[in-house]
Amino acid sequence: VSIESFLSNVKKALAEGENVYIRGFGSFITKKRAAKVGRNIKKNTAVYIPERYIPSFKPAKEFTEEVKKLKSSNIEVIKED
Repeated sequence: VSIESFLSNVKKALAEGENVYIRGFGSFITKKRAAKVGRNIKKNTAVYIPERYIPSFKPAKEFTEEVKKLKSSNIEVIKED
C-alpha cells in the first residue's frame, strides 16, 4: 500500500466522520471549531464564520516517547573554552 493511497483512505474516513487509530503511532481525528464572528479588515465589517470540522493528529504516547528518546541520543553538546 502506498502512502498516497493510505492518506486518501484517511481523508475519506475523516470526511465520513470516522476516526483512524494506528496502534503505536497515533490517531487521526476531526475537531469541531465553533461558529464565530470575525472581521473583514479591508471593509471593517463583521463576518460570520460557520462551525466547521478540521483534521487533527494526536501522536500515541509510545511514538512520542520514542521520538524524544531518539532525539536526545542524537544531541551533541558543544562546549566553548
